[in-house]
This record gives sequence, C-alpha cells and structure tokens, in this order.
Amino acid sequence: MKELERVRWRCRRGLLELDIVLGRFVQQRYPVMDDEQRAAFDELLDLPDTELWDLITGKKELAHAHQGVVLEWLKDV
Repeated sequence: MKELERVRWRCRRGLLELDIVLGRFVQQRYPVMDDEQRAAFDELLDLPDTELWDLITGKKELAHAHQGVVLEWLKDV
C-alpha cells in the first residue's frame, strides 16, 4: 500500500490536465504493471510537467524506448 501512496503523491503536478491523466492512470493501470513498467513510469514522473505533457499529447518524441508501452497507456487514459 505504501508504494501506491508514494506513486499517487508523485502524480500530483502543477498542471490540472496532468493531475487528471496521471490519477486515472494510477487507478486503472498501476496495480497490474510489472516492476519494469513501474520503473519506466517512475522515470516519466521525473520529467518536468511541460515535458511530460508534451510526450502524452504527442508534441515531443520519446527519448527512451523502454518507456514506450507506459507512455502509450498514458495516452489512452
């Protein structure tokens, strides 16, 4: 449970749009993700808000291919 609380806290962002997308994502997908996918999601959460939003909206290309699956899931939320 502590892990889920930590991730929810990290999903609190300065952009309302990101708060909504990340909150839904954690609720729907995080419980079924494997360790590798969770690590990739953590890396995405390390990005600044605008950069993460640009990735989700397709304005920017993904730099690390191993994050691709998680990013596609974020786009579907």
